[in-house]
Amino acid sequence: MTNVLSPAAGTISKAPERRDIGIKRRYAAERRFRAYGIAAISFGLIFLAILLSTVVRNGYTAFQQTAITLPVEFTEKTIDPSNKRATDPSVLIAANYGALLRDAIVKQLKLNPSSRPDVRDATAMPSKGAPIQLRDMVVADPSLIGKTVNVTVLADANVDSANKGQIDLSVDEKNRKVNDKQVGWMNELKASGALFKKFNTGLFTNGNSSRPEAAGLGVALVGSLYLMLIVLVLSLPIGVAASIYLEEFATKNKVTDLIEVNINNLAAVPSIVYGLLGLSVFINFAGLPRSASLVGGLVLSLMTLPTIIIATRAALRAVPPSIRAAALGLGASKMQMVFHHVLPLAMPGILTGTIIGLAHALGETAPLLLIGMVAFVASAPATPLDPSTALPVQVYMWANEAERAFVERTSGAIIVLLLFLIVMNFGAILLRRRFERRW
Repeated sequence: MTNVLSPAAGTISKAPERRDIGIKRRYAAERRFRAYGIAAISFGLIFLAILLSTVVRNGYTAFQQTAITLPVEFTEKTIDPSNKRATDPSVLIAANYGALLRDAIVKQLKLNPSSRPDVRDATAMPSKGAPIQLRDMVVADPSLIGKTVNVTVLADANVDSANKGQIDLSVDEKNRKVNDKQVGWMNELKASGALFKKFNTGLFTNGNSSRPEAAGLGVALVGSLYLMLIVLVLSLPIGVAASIYLEEFATKNKVTDLIEVNINNLAAVPSIVYGLLGLSVFINFAGLPRSASLVGGLVLSLMTLPTIIIATRAALRAVPPSIRAAALGLGASKMQMVFHHVLPLAMPGILTGTIIGLAHALGETAPLLLIGMVAFVASAPATPLDPSTALPVQVYMWANEAERAFVERTSGAIIVLLLFLIVMNFGAILLRRRFERRW
């Protein structure tokens, strides 16, 4: 080690040792920074895992539904005692199908028909929508009258929750919605195979309902499909055209600078502001129908445009200038250079930005609430002008319901929404890897 004489103090110092100490401090700072980064990522992953596990734990049971198979006797005395169905088919609609269901459950459980408490508790086990199912069967096929048919109906939401273990049956029956008699009948029906769990197709086909066991995402799925189609048809061509003009053709001046600043600002505007804009312009001024997918699609298109424009401009800038110079050097016009050479090479980034914008629009709720898509809609919309709702709005509506069974429906809807978002983002990654070129 070399000793160095300090000219100021006239002392001898050891310079290499100081240098070694400084290097060690820098290495220690780098290790601390790396540890902070790993800790931050770990905390984020832990909270994400807790969130997803909570949603899955509460919602996976929504994909199963308890059903009961009952021997229903479609007696002519109850349905059409006057035998008028040939001349007046409306008598089939007005018949007392609740009585048929009551007789079937009493017969299945071998109860005394004169015991009103038992009959009342037993009749409460099938869904309150089961008589409507029997009515639809008879209206569709009047030849069922006079026959006994095994019909599978949905169980009531409380019975469904008890069968899935969501109700603590060890507490006093006064503090739960399923009494001891009903629990015994449930065990009896399960032993005979009449009560069972099946895949809940109604979650994807049924519309909204005040009965949890009959509520589904059918209307929300169709409404979300209309919304995404409208956003895609409007936002993609307009956003790409605006990006090409601003990036390739527009001269750089104060006007284009102002436009660029406003586009960046619009990307940060709260989504509820777009809802207010849609309410005032599309509904109050233009007179478009409230709660329609068309209005929701227009609002979400406005909200998605800045995202697509910014992503498209970034993709266009990523194309090397040599591509442009080569195309122009070979005699191509500027239009040919842009559309034949630059745009195809920028397409992966454009598609990725578009899919990310669509995924963002799919998860929006606030603007849709303001334009009335929170309405109770039981039947799927035939056109974008019909009343509808969307997946995130349906989650919001079910989360406000008081029934315990809607908790699993809410989590189940969140799982479906997350799956859609994951598929869309995964598609964006595949498109980028499939078409991306490295320069």
